[in-house]
Parts: sequence; structure tokens; C-alpha cells
Amino acid sequence: MAKIRFSALEELAGRVPVERKQRPRLAEVYGADVFTMEKMRHYLSVEAFRKLEKIMSEGGAIDRTLADQVAAAMKAWAVEKGATHYTHWFHPLNGATAEKHDSFIDILKDGEVIEAFDGKLLVQQEPDASSFPNGGIRNTFEARGYTAWDPGSPAFINNNTLCIPTVFVAYTGEALDYKTPMLKALSLVDKAAVDVCQYFDKDVRKVIATLGWEQEYFLIDAALFNARPDLKLCGRTLMGHSAAKDQQLEDHYFGAIPERVNAFMDELEYECHRLGIPAKTRHNECAPNQFELAPIFEEANLAVDHNQLLMSTMKRVARHHHFRVLLHEKPFKGINGSGKHNNWSLLTDTGVNLLSPGKNPKSNMQFLVFLVATTKAVLEHEALLKACIVSLGNEHRLGGDEAPPVIMSVFLGRQLDSILDEIEAKVSSRKMSPDEKTELKLNVGKIPEIMRDNTDRNRTSPFAFTGNRFEFRAVGSSANCGGAMIVLNTAVAEQLMAFKRETDALIEKGVKKDEAIFQTLRKYIIDCKKIRFEGNGYSKEWKEEAMRRGLSVDSDCISALKAYMAPKALKLFVGNGIFTERELEARFEIKNEIYLKKLQIESRVLGDLALNHIIPTAIAYQNTLIGNVKGLKEILPDMYAEVGNVQLESIKEISRHINEIRTLVGDMTEARKVANNTYVNEVERAEAYSATVRPYMEKIRYHIDKLELMVDDEMWPLPKYRELLFSK
Repeated sequence: MAKIRFSALEELAGRVPVERKQRPRLAEVYGADVFTMEKMRHYLSVEAFRKLEKIMSEGGAIDRTLADQVAAAMKAWAVEKGATHYTHWFHPLNGATAEKHDSFIDILKDGEVIEAFDGKLLVQQEPDASSFPNGGIRNTFEARGYTAWDPGSPAFINNNTLCIPTVFVAYTGEALDYKTPMLKALSLVDKAAVDVCQYFDKDVRKVIATLGWEQEYFLIDAALFNARPDLKLCGRTLMGHSAAKDQQLEDHYFGAIPERVNAFMDELEYECHRLGIPAKTRHNECAPNQFELAPIFEEANLAVDHNQLLMSTMKRVARHHHFRVLLHEKPFKGINGSGKHNNWSLLTDTGVNLLSPGKNPKSNMQFLVFLVATTKAVLEHEALLKACIVSLGNEHRLGGDEAPPVIMSVFLGRQLDSILDEIEAKVSSRKMSPDEKTELKLNVGKIPEIMRDNTDRNRTSPFAFTGNRFEFRAVGSSANCGGAMIVLNTAVAEQLMAFKRETDALIEKGVKKDEAIFQTLRKYIIDCKKIRFEGNGYSKEWKEEAMRRGLSVDSDCISALKAYMAPKALKLFVGNGIFTERELEARFEIKNEIYLKKLQIESRVLGDLALNHIIPTAIAYQNTLIGNVKGLKEILPDMYAEVGNVQLESIKEISRHINEIRTLVGDMTEARKVANNTYVNEVERAEAYSATVRPYMEKIRYHIDKLELMVDDEMWPLPKYRELLFSK
């Protein structure tokens, strides 16, 4: 079997020449397949363009006349680019993207064929799409589902199809996607942040949340991928002993990018740039065959769309180079998993990053307000922030091999931490003296100087301040960023609104504005101490300390997901109009349902591989050993006396592992049956699977991995870690 694998790789290497194609300059292709504002200006009348531009920047309804004009412009541009179809492109709650293609073709009464696309088709469609997860919002016999155009994200052409970013809602208007609640959350944080900014700058009229994601991924040779049913069906290896060498020498991280991988990256970036995705950075990651792509930050809604588009583009481009992309959070045991760090900040329409220190005490006080309000938002909703990023895949990743732990905490760095401690000590509820005010302002004014020598990053922090943004490092590599952005922006908006209410209440009592801001800030700084942590998030001491602080320490996905149904979550989301109670409950049920179904698939695949691949191979090798022992005993009795016991012990050990695997697979199958037949509710069934089925998988894997070390390499039926991780 091993010889077949390597001959396939040798053939592959011979028929895939590595070459760098000469491509047009970046400026010539960037956004070529995007219906940008510049193209809108070209294809629309001046009046229509100005009207649309105003609606896109200020909000408002698009009337039918304008919709028809925009649709005609989009169609003209798309057809010129070779597009033959159009689709409403949306983000259902399975975490992927969805599209149903319709041709531009239409037939007139006289039988003549024309290309048609009007405002009605642009603004709203009814794609049905009833088979997506809905958490009980829709019945299967109630098929109506609607998509509606999101003008905030430009249309683009992909695979000769005009793709129009849209929201996806049920017949009742309830959200069935990530985009709808995310747009509400972004609008909420905009208003809340503007209100607080008015304390410092009356010119601020709009604040946008920005997002810069970092996408980690593995590349696996297609021939080896296709020889691993677990990788094909589950996205991760359910078995496999660690290689003698993996990432111990740290020689892959930031190393020279292999030629074949570089060719893939070149094509991927070319496709990204045509689609307007501002891909900026690429490099080798820590684990063998692991890599990262990161863009320039963008407005959060657009950034989420671009990340979803990137993931599908990666998979398509990888096939051109005979690779397969793994976006699973933990495809290989014992080495780094893959995350999707969400770098988040707030930017005003005056060009100020609200999480970047300024040049004077006034701007620095604004920075501290937003820094501390965000930190307190994490404190108030740490369990919910955990719930929004947990999954079956992330459950394997979090808490080891440089991934942040499941306990939410905020890392600010020693310098900022000490500044907050100083403010806590110096600002009291009593009226400050002029000297105290001056000293405080002078100390606040030192922030830019301190920030020039920024603190080191803490890899074990799930939510870390990194100079001019917060990095939400716990998000999984396969996740839709929208899930984290909904929770984070809503939580921050709520905290900013609370800050404004409390500060205004002090002002109404006669406290001067600056002093009122200081007093509210100090109160928040004191409250935030329980979520701020500068140490090692992996340590046993931190878990014990977190429990004393009252933080959520649930390490499993099912327990963490319950935060969605807590009263605090209902107050946050329903109270701020992001979700209805039914929509929130639906998301809780869907996350449990997806966890359950993925675990069902994994356990079935593991059982099949164990019984139909591993055990027969182990028995075949065992028979070879038995034949060898018999031959020794018959032909070389003296040699048998010396080594026979060793051979017999190997035969016995193989038998023990085979028996354990058979027993455990049988018990795991029985546990699935019990869970399936006992619980009708999928939330309860997911909990049962987590508690009674999942533990068997590691036990079965242990015995299979032991057999991998014993069985002849020529006979082992699956590519091993050393082959999967070191073929490029």
C-alpha cells in the first residue's frame, strides 16, 4: 500500500509543473470582478448614482424606479464581463454560503430570447431554501424563504455568475442567516459609539466596526487526502499516531514557502484581488503544511462577506494545484490547530480609530473610554462570547498547542494595565482638586509614548489588545465571522449605552463633564479587574483563579452553548432588537443540531474504518507473524527458543488491541442507539452524544494508533502523519 501511495505522489510531482504565471499588475486587476462605486458611477445616471450613494451611506429605502436602474446597470456590466447567470448570495446558519443560479434568459411573447434582469429580481427573491437549519422557525411544508439585497456589500462575479449579497429571512420575517442580525448589531454599535464620541468630538456622525481576520489553514496533497476517508468525510483525522518529527524544531513557522504552495498562493491572491478581497499577508504557520492568509482590515460586514468568499475560493483554487484545503480547527492531533483571529476596532467618519491612543489627553481619554467599555463588555458577556465560538472542531483546538483557552479573559499588557490601576487609585467619587486633575491628565497624556514600546502579545489570551485593536483569537478557522461579530458588537454597544447613561446621570447632578467621565471610567475599571488577566492561560492556577472570580470555565461545547438561553443573553439580544426570543432559541438549537450531526458522522466513520480497514489489516499482519513463529519453531527450533516469546507477545498484544477496538466500537454504537431512541429533542440528544458517545472515540483511537506502530508499514491502509504533513 505504501508503494502505491508514493508512486502516486511521484506521478503527481511529474505532471504538475510548478511555475509562476505572469499576471497583470495588481492595480489593473484589483476589484475587476466587483461592481464597485466607480463602476456604478459609470453605468448609472448621475441622479441615480447620487441617490443610491446617499442611501448606502445614510440608510433608507430603495424605490422601484431606482432598483430597476441599478439592476439594469448591474446586468449590463455583468454581461459585458461574460456573466450568464445571477444569484442572491447569502449566509445560512450552516456556516457556509448559499446560491441558486438563474440565467439572464427570458422569452418574449413572439418567442424572441432576451437577457433580462429588473429591480424586482435584484431587491428580493424567493429561493425557498427550506432545507437549511432553521431551529424550528420554519416547517418543511412551509417553504417560503426570502432573500433581500444588502446594498452595503457590492455585487461581484464568480464563476460567470453575478452574485448579489443578501440577507435571508423566513416568510414571517425572522432571520435565517448571519447577515441580518449582524447588520442590526453594526447599526447599534454605530449609534452607541457616536453618542459617546460626542463627549469628545461633536463632528463625529458615524462609527463603523472594522474587522481584519487572519485565516489559518492546512494544505494536503489531493492523492493522500483521497486515501483518508476520515479527512474526506469529517475534515480531520480520527486516528493517526504522531510523526517522529512535526513542529518541535519550529522550522516551518515563517520559513520559505514551498514552490508548489507558493504557486497556489499566487493564484489564490490573484483571484482574491479580482474579487476585491484585500489579501495582504501570507506565511507558513507553526505546524507542517499549515499556512495563513490575512487581509487589510475592512468594514465588518464587508469583511465577513470576503472571508466567506475566500474560503470557497481557497477550495476551488487548491484543486488546480492538486491540493485540498483543511479548514477544520484540529485536523491533526498533537500539533497546532487552525483559528481565525478576528482583529476588531471602531473607526469614526473623521478618521479616528477609537482603540488607538491619540496625541493629547483628550483623545487619550476617549481611547480609554472605548478600551475599558469593550473590556467591560467582555466581562458582562464572557459566557456568551465563548458560546459564539465553540463548536465540535473548536472543542478539540481550544486550550492547547498555542490556541487560547476556553476561559474568556482580556489581555491589555502591563503598561495599559498599570495605567488603569493608576486611574483607579487616583480618581474617587469625591470632587477632584485642580492638582489631581492636572496630574491625571498628564499621566493619560503619556499613553502614546508608552504605546510606542507596545507590550508583548499573549498567545494564551482569547481576547487581547494589540496596540490599536482587540484580537478575538478564539474564533475557529471554519467559522462564519458573523457569529462572533454579532455578539461582540452588540455587547460593546450595550456597554457604551450604559456608560453614556451613567455619565449623563452624574452630569445632571451637577458634576462637570470631564469629572463625570473620570468617575464612570474608574467604576468600570474596578469592575473589569476580574476579567483582566496577564498570565499564562494554560495554567491550572488560572482555571482555579477564574472559578474564584466567577468566570465561566465550561470546557465542553454543549455546556458553553447554554449561555445563549441565559436571561442575560435574552436581555442583550431581545432587549436591543438584534434577535427575537424565537430567533435566539433557534440559533441555540441549530448549534446543538450541528454539533450532534457532526459527532454522529465522526463516530460512524470511525466505526467503519476500525472494523473494515484497521482490524482486517491487523489480523492479516498477525497471521504473517503467526506463520513466522510456526516456521521458526519447525525449521529453526533453537532460534525459536530465543525469539519465540517476543513474537508471541506481539501476537498477543495485537489481539488485545483488536479485541478492545471491537468491544469499544460495539459499545459506541450501542450508546448512539440509546441516545437516538431515548431523546426526541436534538438539544438533549446532543448532550447525550457529548457525554456518552464522544468519550469512546479517543479510546478507540488509542488502540488504533498503537496498532499503527506495530503493523507492517506496507500493509497499513491509511497514509500516516509523516506523509500527510510532509508532502508539498
